Amino acid sequence: MQCIRVGVIGAGGVAQVEHIPNLLKLHRQFKILGVYDPSRKTRAFVGEEFGLATFADLDGLLAMPLDAVVIASPDALHWEQALAAFARGLHVFCEKPLCYSAGDIDDLIAARDRAGKVLQVGYMKRFDPSYEAALKMLPGTARTLRYISVEVNDPDAWPFVRHHSTCQGDDVTVDLVAATEARQREQVDRAVPGLDDPDAFRGFVGAYCSAIVHDVNAVHGLLDALGVTDGDIVGASLFARGEGGQGAVRLLGGQALWNMVHLAVPGLADYRERITLYFDQASLELEFPSPYLNHQPTRLTLRTSDGHTLSSRDIRSGYEEAFVEELKGFWSAIVEGTPVRNTAEQARRDMTLLAGLTRRHLAQLKQSGARP
Repeated sequence: MQCIRVGVIGAGGVAQVEHIPNLLKLHRQFKILGVYDPSRKTRAFVGEEFGLATFADLDGLLAMPLDAVVIASPDALHWEQALAAFARGLHVFCEKPLCYSAGDIDDLIAARDRAGKVLQVGYMKRFDPSYEAALKMLPGTARTLRYISVEVNDPDAWPFVRHHSTCQGDDVTVDLVAATEARQREQVDRAVPGLDDPDAFRGFVGAYCSAIVHDVNAVHGLLDALGVTDGDIVGASLFARGEGGQGAVRLLGGQALWNMVHLAVPGLADYRERITLYFDQASLELEFPSPYLNHQPTRLTLRTSDGHTLSSRDIRSGYEEAFVEELKGFWSAIVEGTPVRNTAEQARRDMTLLAGLTRRHLAQLKQSGARP
């Protein structure tokens, strides 16, 4: 079995809890040659906890004899770090959001194609066994689709990672933090020009691009399975001081509606994430656990009626962990040439919708006379 030499860029929470342990677990397929992070505390933790070499600068890591990188850095750094990896002829796995703007994603697509390398985005839900099963057992067609509901309440990771050994890199210099924030501002302005309202900015980069983007991608996959094309945005709202995001998309010329809501509830140790599709005579629901609760299965429920008799069927497809399976998929795309699941083109579609929702929100605020 060919072993891919990989470097990890960014060693924050998702790298400490998921990517680094999972790459080490897949030792026949991956060998970690080093981890880059600007935090000295984080580098010391990674060295002690995982026994890995660490780097204080990105060029040092990229100078290693790597085949690929896993990018788990702050969102605003994805674009330049992926470009740097492609310039060195490396395959790239990048956490979501790939980039904020469609134009920046186009840059990565062009760099990927010039390098002839794999670019996979970290939408792990596409590798969830229950999601894969849902694609195969949709209880209706485009002709009978009526409504898609996405509902998420999320306290962030804190209730679900307490049992893990982690380290917060809170010693990064003020200048580096400021530079990263400036990069974020520039990139967001390319995605949604004139996004000056602080709450709307926070909602775009957080509730939309960092959170509900997972569900947007998952629903796009379900719509593709049904043969339903992209719809028209008919509503959007960023609320709760930017910690909540809602959007509504008209599908099939008004035959169906897709409504999505993500809300951060920071003081409530409860996580619920549901995607429900309603057809003329049935519904199919995916209820995801917190992504950090590994191997806890997603509940897949099919509901049908025979007259007055309602039947609910729970489907259990397996206990495979989506975070692990996506890395296996990355390896397979590199070594075996299997089609990439979670392409940059799909990420471009997702981010185009989220930018469109944000513009709709701003237009509604302007029309109502509220700020901005």
